[in-house]
Amino acid sequence: MDQYIGRLLDNRYEILEIIGTGGMAVVYKARCHRLNRLVAIKILKDEFARDEEFRRRFRAEGEAVAMLSHPNIVQVYDVSSTDEGNYIVMELIDGISLKQYMEKKGVLNWKETLHFAMQIAKGLEHAHSRGIVHRDIKPHNVMVLKNGSVKVMDFGIARVMNKSNTLTKEALGSVHYISPEQAKGGHTDNRADLYSLGVVMYEMMTGRPPYDGESAVSVAIQHINGGAPKPSTLNPNMPVGLEQIIVKAMALELRDRYASATEMLQDMEEFRKNPNIVFQHHTLLDDSTRTLPSGIAARTTADRMVQAKTGIRPEEPKRRSTGKLPQADIGGSAELVRRTQQRRKAEEKRRVEERSRIATTAIVICSAVAVIAIVVFLVALFNGALLNRKKDLVQVPNLKYEMYGEGFEARYEDFVIHLNPKQYSEVYAEGQIMSQNPAPGEEVQKGSDLWLTVSMGKEPPQKLMDDYVNVDVDQAEAALISQGFQPLRKTEENYIYEAGKVIRTEPSKDTPLTPGQTVYLYVSTGTDIQEALMPNVVGLEINRAQKYLEQMGFTNIVIEQITYIKPAGEVVKQSHKEDTLMDVSTQIKLWVSTGPDENAPETIPTVETEPTQPELTTVPVTFALPEMDEDFKLEICLSGTNDILESKWISAGVTSNTVELSGKGVVPFDLYINGTFYNTQEVKFGDE
Repeated sequence: MDQYIGRLLDNRYEILEIIGTGGMAVVYKARCHRLNRLVAIKILKDEFARDEEFRRRFRAEGEAVAMLSHPNIVQVYDVSSTDEGNYIVMELIDGISLKQYMEKKGVLNWKETLHFAMQIAKGLEHAHSRGIVHRDIKPHNVMVLKNGSVKVMDFGIARVMNKSNTLTKEALGSVHYISPEQAKGGHTDNRADLYSLGVVMYEMMTGRPPYDGESAVSVAIQHINGGAPKPSTLNPNMPVGLEQIIVKAMALELRDRYASATEMLQDMEEFRKNPNIVFQHHTLLDDSTRTLPSGIAARTTADRMVQAKTGIRPEEPKRRSTGKLPQADIGGSAELVRRTQQRRKAEEKRRVEERSRIATTAIVICSAVAVIAIVVFLVALFNGALLNRKKDLVQVPNLKYEMYGEGFEARYEDFVIHLNPKQYSEVYAEGQIMSQNPAPGEEVQKGSDLWLTVSMGKEPPQKLMDDYVNVDVDQAEAALISQGFQPLRKTEENYIYEAGKVIRTEPSKDTPLTPGQTVYLYVSTGTDIQEALMPNVVGLEINRAQKYLEQMGFTNIVIEQITYIKPAGEVVKQSHKEDTLMDVSTQIKLWVSTGPDENAPETIPTVETEPTQPELTTVPVTFALPEMDEDFKLEICLSGTNDILESKWISAGVTSNTVELSGKGVVPFDLYINGTFYNTQEVKFGDE
């Protein structure tokens, strides 16, 4: 039996079962006892836990993914490195890998391929914008959820771009999807992920990867040399535009690939709008075997260069049964080679002269255009709108020692006010402006940015944690860094606070802090609402109707049987109109006929109108508490989540506490005392 199954890590995570095994770690299904939810926990294998390099890479994975918050990336909840083990806590995905999906369905159609590829590219776009390269994109690391959405997972070899990105002694990534620069051990950036995505798309459209071989080394060499057959030779039904996207993503030379996931998404979106589009891509086919019939390939690098330039395929000399070439063949071949070389030299000379003539003409034309543009610009500068800008110049006021507060920005409408992180000061009182940029007296354009630094007053001997709840996370981070602390983001879904706002902090408000201490900022991602258009299922057999709705993403389906003239099992009415955009978690009610009889009505029963969703209501709520002999910390969470809505210290002997909470309907709340679950109490909001 596995050593971890049944254990309780950090007195919180109960390991239930193994759900996957990778090269470095084992993934378990577990239950978080504090928040009463199922999670996935990736635990570093013992043989690697003893190696500092592997532990460093494992921690880097958790830190890298913790920086990310995107619907197409698996969410990381917690990272821990203790004596009990090195592990990462992630959301538990209910679905299968893209590899399993492909093995089940075989060759995908272009619509499915584009659907999955665009979601992967969006996840990569977000990761790349945070400076993170995945470096192991493959179907095994993409999870397909029941509603058709996908999530990229396993950043086990992800690296921050500004750190070392070269391969070391171990081969990283799956060789069938590895980029040429990774295979060669060279520098890798975001374009390596785009190459791997192109390979995944190739496999989705053809049912096989572009390269295969008896060993990992042979496959890696094929990636380096190129020469994959065009996907359309394996799947003639592939649209030209989609093939162009795949070929460009898989280009051997970095300069020929997409520069970013955003650029690749733009082409995908254009193709989605017009599947008949043909892009004006200009990709160098330095892997010349792409232009050859399937199964024919150049034997050497020199052969490939000849093929790329001339289109002529070197032929194997025909041998007789003796294994020797006849003399006549040798002489004829030599003469043919000599004449061919003369023709090539003459043709090459003609091409060089033509290119030189074209280049000279282009330089002359560009120079003339540049001169004209400069003249036009200078005329505009001295006689046009640029001189009129002086009319909009304003003088920067001296704002030092002024108090920054409500209504301050309204007094200086000529400027856009920005705040730098606050700082402690022995000179300026709390709330006073310490410095500004631009400096007082400068003349600037009206509407220019004006950056201010506001004082926090004298630095206290013991620093206490400030209240950053409902503060923009960027501002909270800047304030913490300016005070010498190390902020670390963790994201959570939350319907109370807007996306990007701080939900809570660890340590909490007024907790004493030590210099350089790490402060965890729990940041709201907003509500993760998925919407879809309601289809028309009236007239369908109930099983088909249910399956159709589930494919659209709807899961909350209620069936009511009625006596009606339609055949038994046929849907005669649905609760929502066709083409209504709605949350996929909304309850869908279907009325199903039990079959006709003599008393069956001839008209469809009137459908109840869906109740209007009430607005959030705020009410004071009194919670009963146990009698304690000493002060204790009370935390109130939404039941089943880790969203701490209220955190406060309660004096010894106090047996109740009243707080204001917001919600709709009946909402359960969990109470924690000193971090331990106490009980659950339901609160009724409004008159429902």
